[in-house]
Amino acid sequence: MALLEVTDLKAHFATRRGTVYAVDGVSMAIEAGETVGLVGESGCGKSTLGKAIMRLIEPTFGTIALDEVDITHLTRRRLAGHRHKIQMIFQDPYASLNPRATVGRILEEPMIVNKWGSKSERVERVAWLLDKVGLPTDSVKRFPHEYSGGQRQRIGIARAIALRPKIVICDEAVSALDVSIRAQIINLMTDLRDELGLSYLFISHDLSTVEHIADRVAVMYLGKIVEIAESASLWTRPLHPYSQLLTSAVPVPDPKFSKGRKRDIPGGELPSPLNPPDGCKFHTRCPFVQSKCRTEEPPLLPVGATHTVACHFVDKQPDGTISTPSQAGNGDSNITGRSDR
Repeated sequence: MALLEVTDLKAHFATRRGTVYAVDGVSMAIEAGETVGLVGESGCGKSTLGKAIMRLIEPTFGTIALDEVDITHLTRRRLAGHRHKIQMIFQDPYASLNPRATVGRILEEPMIVNKWGSKSERVERVAWLLDKVGLPTDSVKRFPHEYSGGQRQRIGIARAIALRPKIVICDEAVSALDVSIRAQIINLMTDLRDELGLSYLFISHDLSTVEHIADRVAVMYLGKIVEIAESASLWTRPLHPYSQLLTSAVPVPDPKFSKGRKRDIPGGELPSPLNPPDGCKFHTRCPFVQSKCRTEEPPLLPVGATHTVACHFVDKQPDGTISTPSQAGNGDSNITGRSDR
């Protein structure tokens, strides 16, 4: 069984205007030592999914199995016994650290709450954590406001690994940082993963960052996973139309390769999760939309040993090749980049 297994997870929120279908039936798994990237546009439900897995948001439906234990409906007291296994690194290092607490107190607090070790053992552990994330030991007496954004995120990473978790959920953990600092933090997280045997769910809208850290990538659109594939496979041959559009929009550093490169951009805006479209959620923006797409929601099905896609017109052919929507589509296909609403 996988280290983390999510099955048909939903997180719906009742508002005055109606129900928000933020996460609407997500199934995925993360193996021990694996990094899974979760990508998609802002507003597609990535952060909500991460918080629902953490039980910071209560799921509406579905199951969350952590290390072979179903934690979906555990009481607060019983859940506390499993909290150390799964931790989170938040997006904003300015908001996620207590400005009134010293760095030493911030790092020691998870150990105090979980009644881990004696005072001397906790002090030793804090010094070890600071060394692991590349901060001086005298940081214990300083406050978060005395540090830069990248240094604060290092503190957040140190806090997340304080209890030796098995999996860390990284919610846009580097998006608020400068590009040069971002690379340093990614390298740090990769080193910690290899040294400590961590697993990551790496949530980001930046596909170029995910490419450098993820073993597999899950593409999310309007509360649903539309494609899961090994990282190299997703970049070289994305199969879902939305994945194709996302990867085509990633900047290429070399001008020789970027010149004349076709970049497809999804037409229109992301539909509201208050009123998601019927059928395939992407059909209102898909350049290959068919009549079937407007009425029937495609299931997430395997098209290879390590590749799953939710699209009616991605099929594995008898000769072993996989046809893309542009090859398999027929009927009222619209390949102009616009689609009927």
